[in-house]
Amino acid sequence: MPTPPPADVISPHDTSATEIETRSAFEQRLTTGTLAGLTVQGLRLDLDPVPDLTGTEVTGTLFVGCRFASREVGADLVRRGANVVPPFSGLPYPTQPSHLYTPDELAAGFVEGGFANMYDTRVYAHFRAHGGALPDVKEALGQRLHDHGVDNALADATRTWLAAYGPQSVVGVMGGHAVRRGSAPYRMAAVLGWELARADRLVVTGGGPGVMEAANLGAYLSSRPAEELTAAIDLLATAPDFTDHERYTAAALEVRVRYGAPPAVPRQRGADLDWARAGGLAIPTWLYGHEPANLFAGRIAKYFSNAIREDTILRLARGGIVFAPGRAGTVQEVFQAATKTFYGTDGASGAYVFLDRAYWTTELPVEALLHPLLATSPFGDLSGTVHLTDDVREAVRVLTGG
Repeated sequence: MPTPPPADVISPHDTSATEIETRSAFEQRLTTGTLAGLTVQGLRLDLDPVPDLTGTEVTGTLFVGCRFASREVGADLVRRGANVVPPFSGLPYPTQPSHLYTPDELAAGFVEGGFANMYDTRVYAHFRAHGGALPDVKEALGQRLHDHGVDNALADATRTWLAAYGPQSVVGVMGGHAVRRGSAPYRMAAVLGWELARADRLVVTGGGPGVMEAANLGAYLSSRPAEELTAAIDLLATAPDFTDHERYTAAALEVRVRYGAPPAVPRQRGADLDWARAGGLAIPTWLYGHEPANLFAGRIAKYFSNAIREDTILRLARGGIVFAPGRAGTVQEVFQAATKTFYGTDGASGAYVFLDRAYWTTELPVEALLHPLLATSPFGDLSGTVHLTDDVREAVRVLTGG
């Protein structure tokens, strides 16, 4: 029987020694007198103190998305052997983000000007005004550079977690975006995220509302008692429908203010993993920018390309995937994941746990298709990957081996 290839954990190479993404790291490198062969990403080199690069070796250095004090600085770098890809003018987003988004960054502007003034909404408006999924050449290049920066930042952000807990500790949660706050499915997904985070699992969602928000909310409050999670859901339920953008977003921000930053979790392995344990990871897309931002994830890898985003979620979730009831988008993810499992594309898969047995056997009977499909995998009978349950705690036991 063939052995599945080893899992590709977002980026197979540790580029931390060759990429400079912070001003402090840049200043430290300058003291050596050379940046040769390095990549400098998304830095504001036009702000005081403006660095003097005239005596620095820059042969083969790539400056991408950096801002310089003048065009002459960039031109001089090119003359001395560097490659310079400047940030594109007129874009409301960075062409090479050096870190993943935080909820505060996506929500910036809401307090002052409401939903339309949020950073997240302004980027979506720009996306739609410039062709949406079919942008012109300049916009397409800007978006691709942005998404590459997110790829790189995601690899950096997850590297410590994966080193400490391994790829099988990452669990995806998929499900309907239209699930209303306060509903039984919403509460179930929130408890699931709460339980998984408490079991040292990195919760990864598609970053939308509904089931996805609920799972990240549970992870966000995982260090607090269950009663506080219930109270937070009750508060959110005063604005249950995501199409009511203003109230939906305001309620999320009220919960964040009320509960503040989650209490620090003891760092058993000596690494700064608070963001992963307090909200987990969300991976949304501006293709669905009409949906309000999920503001409970610890870090947010927001892409323009939905195709890259979907593949990234499934590739990262090696510890299994929970599928709560959903429609076309969720079903697409089910069979995209099944394809990866069938061919061992990303290595051995964790369990597929389908919440709501009746839904997945009667309303959308995917089980009847998955079992015979996975039974004929080149790697043997993988139909045992599929589990159906109505019990959140049973789902957690399947995923954690507890």
